[in-house]
Amino acid sequence: MPGLLLDTLRGSNGDQRPIWLMRQAGRYLPEYRALRAEKGGFLALVYDSDAAAEITLQPIRRFGFDGAILFSDILIVPYAMGQDLAFLAGEGPSLSPRLVDTALASLNAVPSRLTPIYETVAKVRAGLSADRTLLGFAGSPWTIATYMVAGEGSRDQHDTRAMAYRDPVAFQAIIDAIVEVTVDYLAGQVAAGAEAVQLFDSWAGSLSPAQFERWVIAPNARIVSELHKRCPGLPIIGFPKGAGEKLPAYVRETKVDAVALDETIDPLWAAGALPDNLPVQGNLDPLLMLSGGPELEREAIRVLDAFADRPHVFNLGHGIGQFTPVEHVERLLGVVRGWRKG
Repeated sequence: MPGLLLDTLRGSNGDQRPIWLMRQAGRYLPEYRALRAEKGGFLALVYDSDAAAEITLQPIRRFGFDGAILFSDILIVPYAMGQDLAFLAGEGPSLSPRLVDTALASLNAVPSRLTPIYETVAKVRAGLSADRTLLGFAGSPWTIATYMVAGEGSRDQHDTRAMAYRDPVAFQAIIDAIVEVTVDYLAGQVAAGAEAVQLFDSWAGSLSPAQFERWVIAPNARIVSELHKRCPGLPIIGFPKGAGEKLPAYVRETKVDAVALDETIDPLWAAGALPDNLPVQGNLDPLLMLSGGPELEREAIRVLDAFADRPHVFNLGHGIGQFTPVEHVERLLGVVRGWRKG
């Protein structure tokens, strides 16, 4: 039997709300920190399928979330496309060679780098009860391209935006290649046991409307279309962080099955602007999880009430912070579990 989360992503609007949190498997949990100290660096954990499965399951055991989100990273896709990937202490991820300097055609794909991720998915699915949904994920093409071109994250994606304007043909080739690998990758996750997937477009907010249409909406629409053909009935959540007023067009044109909202989106605006039957996910400010207190409860209830008339998955507007107290997560869970549609 499908659980509350999967039912909601398929359009059910019951009295209770499912909850999972972006980055729920990770460094705010003491059990994760203990395992990382034992096993080594981040990438080593991702490629140890037993460890990655254990990390994915840790928050389910502790909190009983309705969904488990695969412990991995969006940069596994460029890694499989042939770039080298490293996570540098205090600096974040680094990809080389940078595509601002090197042609895409020079990369030698290593598709076997995806295999351990599928093994993790299968192990997690085997360790989950039937009423808990396993979520797979990938980065959306624009966001992945920003890292591939610049070799690292940046505040304004200057190198990638400039390349997209300067040489749209070459940049389109990068986007097309990412789309192809991403479809295969997500379909592989589904074959291994994922029941829903999320597309993370963390840097979607940096683009003008015309560029957003070309580099966010169009490639995501292709991914959604191909996945729906290959995996009928698969719920696909789109998360175009920073999209703002472009959200209705994103939903309409990509045909995602649900949309995740960042914390800058007014829930009341979203409730009125998005299609009535569309499941939405979000969108509590992650910083409230740090501060806690009565404001955490008030804002959580405000989000819940705003989406009372549509399918709603409670989540944060982005990933849970590293220094979030575990007791604040427990308090939030109590609020969400205790809420009922009035």
